[in-house]
Amino acid sequence: MHIKFCGAALGVTGSCHLLMGGGHKILLDCGQFQGGKQQEAQNFDEFPFDPKEIECVLLSHAHIDHCGRLPLLVKRGFKGKIYCTDATADLLPVMLKDSAYIHEKEAEWQNRKNERAGRSPVEPLYTIKDSEEALKLTFPVLYDQLFKINDEMEAVFNEAGHILGSAITEIWVKEKAGENGHNENQENGKGKISKIVFSGDLGVMDRPILRNPKIIKKADYLIMEATYGNRLHPKNSASIDELLDIVIKTTDRGGTVVIPSFAVGRTQELIFEFNRFYEENQQYKEKLDKLNVYIDSPMATTATEVFKKNAQVFDEETKEYILKGDNPLDFKNLKFTRTSDDSKALNMNREPKIIISASGMCEAGRIRHHLKHNLWDPKSSVVFVGYQAEGTLGRNLLNGLKDVTLFGEEIHVNAEIYDLEGFSAHADKEGLLEWISGFIKEPKQIFLVHGETDAKVDLAAAIKEKLGYDTVTVSGISEFELEHGELLSKEEALADALDEETMETIRKRIADVHEHIEKSLYNTSLSVGSEISPKKMVDINNIVLQLEKASMSLGSALTDRDEQN
Repeated sequence: MHIKFCGAALGVTGSCHLLMGGGHKILLDCGQFQGGKQQEAQNFDEFPFDPKEIECVLLSHAHIDHCGRLPLLVKRGFKGKIYCTDATADLLPVMLKDSAYIHEKEAEWQNRKNERAGRSPVEPLYTIKDSEEALKLTFPVLYDQLFKINDEMEAVFNEAGHILGSAITEIWVKEKAGENGHNENQENGKGKISKIVFSGDLGVMDRPILRNPKIIKKADYLIMEATYGNRLHPKNSASIDELLDIVIKTTDRGGTVVIPSFAVGRTQELIFEFNRFYEENQQYKEKLDKLNVYIDSPMATTATEVFKKNAQVFDEETKEYILKGDNPLDFKNLKFTRTSDDSKALNMNREPKIIISASGMCEAGRIRHHLKHNLWDPKSSVVFVGYQAEGTLGRNLLNGLKDVTLFGEEIHVNAEIYDLEGFSAHADKEGLLEWISGFIKEPKQIFLVHGETDAKVDLAAAIKEKLGYDTVTVSGISEFELEHGELLSKEEALADALDEETMETIRKRIADVHEHIEKSLYNTSLSVGSEISPKKMVDINNIVLQLEKASMSLGSALTDRDEQN
């Protein structure tokens, strides 16, 4: 069995890892390189493998640095399934079509320049049609659901707590006779089985909306992210307090608060926190009542609707809000802008306001227009709430850049610039160490990816100091041979996936579902017969029908004879 690291090996973007075992080739992620021109040029390189030979992709989540080259993979010959959580499957159309649109527009802009200069035209990395072809291959799977990839591989997606639908992936690989020198007789259905765990991007514990990252106890091989492997975040509560202080201070002097934010994840967390500001803060209630929050990103607007459709994966606090009839992703001062005219109007209106806009690293999108109209203004503030990759405008502004060029115009930076790392969706060094400490014994090999060199080196040293584990800091496209696993039967492998703690989680889930259904059905019975739109009535009826079907399927599963294979 081999693993080849094909992306996120020297930095934090382009996640892509090739797993070869049991006679199969599968990809973990197929993300886009992001950052400056040098990083983004890598997207046009040939893949270090033949896309036609890839059987499937296991996708950790819907951020572009993890999914952004899926249309290119399909364009170059991939025809297999793209496995992901159901929430990720709902987000993928939003992310991939928007990415394709940007690539098409960038090619159009470049070709106008090339035509004037007498140079040959260029093609976009991929088109909207390519993204639609990739979306046809998606195969949604529920969290914690063991699914079969092929006769030698099974997998489970676990909560990663990073963004909606993000997953830690567990993969069990049964090696064929002769592989890695393995020639033992496979008696009683036993075979050499290895377990690979891919962390994806790990989130922060006890954050709003999403559940905590699941602690994994066993792995033969671990592929782990190291984005913040050398940094500690301030507590989220401190960043929330600081954000409110910035808002009040900026708007008191007549300025605008501009927040570059990733359309998926960070924007919804900000909506959640501003909802709490506006509903619970009595000290500034009079000021806040006059202050609008604008979500100026069509993608963020659509993504917020996807969040509302996937409340089943929210944390308990957010579920309680919903069951009580309070939508935590909406409040009266929240305004969504969709058209470019609406976006332009925000900059013509000089009243104090809060603008949340994409992209989070300021490399594209409407945020660049808002920066053009506010960076020069000493009354305004720009607040960064997420990771800024090397070479991006966001990183340069945080590093103190005082003059920028936007849309051909030089802008001197007079606005106040803030960095609130407490809003980061990535676990920091302490969080990463806490997560890896959950393993009950040292994996045979640990590979650190998805981090700049210093972050990986520092995290490797910290893991060695705290746990005594040796790690491999992946540094560029590289391939490793993995030792064969233990001799296990299928039942023994399943027992590893379904240990006592997992069984207890299932019992608790049954109790929670029972409680949620009782509350939801009670609220629904109150609504039926009152003034309710025909569309909402149809939606309620469809969900109740699905619930009826699911309850009968559960009953059938319980009455089926339990066969031992």
